[in-house]
Amino acid sequence: MKTSNKFTLCRIIAAPIFFLIYFLPIWLKSEDGSAFSVASFAVMVPLLILAELTDYWDGHFARKNGEVSDFGKMFDPFADVFLHLSTFTCFVFSGLMPTVCFVLILYREFSQNFLRMVSAKQGVAIAARKGGKFKTVFYVASCFVALAVEGFTRTGIAGYLVSCGILSSSALDDVLSVLVKVTDGFFALCVVFAFASFADYIKNFGSVLKKAAE
Repeated sequence: MKTSNKFTLCRIIAAPIFFLIYFLPIWLKSEDGSAFSVASFAVMVPLLILAELTDYWDGHFARKNGEVSDFGKMFDPFADVFLHLSTFTCFVFSGLMPTVCFVLILYREFSQNFLRMVSAKQGVAIAARKGGKFKTVFYVASCFVALAVEGFTRTGIAGYLVSCGILSSSALDDVLSVLVKVTDGFFALCVVFAFASFADYIKNFGSVLKKAAE
């Protein structure tokens, strides 16, 4: 396997690992602030950072080593979607991502995948366009914002602030409410950028889809 594709594969491997680490404390009923919960967060942050960095590294090595290929053009966005839908599922469960945003993004990604498959059948490999890359950047940003909010409670910081009298229980609820609204806003923008980029793909490759349907 080419070096660039190995980095892409790392994202696919990281996705289920992140998912498992995210849910283990929940499945084992580990309390917020416990050593296991803190450790899970401490592992998830660098894991997600490294996974997202592979998106840069695969493109870098593909260009540097002359490894740009039709397979890579399809494998790279597939790995992105695989990773981000996995993380989004975690945040939907925790109430940090609105279900409607997740479902709309799911529709978009499946539609995009269908467009890629039809285009590939017609001998056209659809590489990521600027709009799609910008959408992915916002997916990444939203994931880290949601993960930071999750870490606020999971690591016990929220409980510590209450126990020390820095925040009252009602004040903490207000803070958490604001943080959830912030994540809601990020994910709502993800939906906007996702469909805007999809419209761009349809504009540029819709003729391929039309031809295949004839």
